[in-house]
Amino acid sequence: MQQRRLMLSTGTTIDGVYAVAGSPAGTAVGIWEVFGRTCVDITDLNPPPSPDEVFRYFQTLPLPTLATRQQPPGNALVGLPVVFYADGPTGQDFTLDIRGFTVEITATAESFTWHTGDGTDLTTTDPGAPYPHQTITHDYAAGTYTASLTTTWSGTFRVDGSADVAVPGTTTTEGAPVTFAVVEARAVLTDPYD
Repeated sequence: MQQRRLMLSTGTTIDGVYAVAGSPAGTAVGIWEVFGRTCVDITDLNPPPSPDEVFRYFQTLPLPTLATRQQPPGNALVGLPVVFYADGPTGQDFTLDIRGFTVEITATAESFTWHTGDGTDLTTTDPGAPYPHQTITHDYAAGTYTASLTTTWSGTFRVDGSADVAVPGTTTTEGAPVTFAVVEARAVLTDPYD
């Protein structure tokens, strides 16, 4: 490492070695001098990513947009519940480079908010399932409805193989909506001999 003296406002250097009349403060004086060699720890200059910094990246990840599925497909009937379920992965792993650190993020679907289209929102912790194992159903009056799904994602991360740490926040994705009609079945008397 090298050092060089600078002129002070008093007209001398800090050690009083040089005095150059009329030189402004901050003027370099003399030659560069070697004063020793040492190792410098630069860890503090580039600390590992903080949880808040990872969260900013987490919010921009290309998380799956889970599509809303409903049964029966097509029209539904008044008096029979419509079955909802999500179609797609509910977890995903990502590996990022953040300022030279390898950051592994595991995103997990934490909750599902089903917007039924009639003003009702249903929030669950599971993605539902198709008939006959359905867990999410909703009854409708006659009409046409557009239902959609908001998925809330949480996550954990590790930096350069460290222990898992929770991402300090969640983010959401919006799935493609589905539109369907709910009709009322009408009984019709027929003559079995016709």
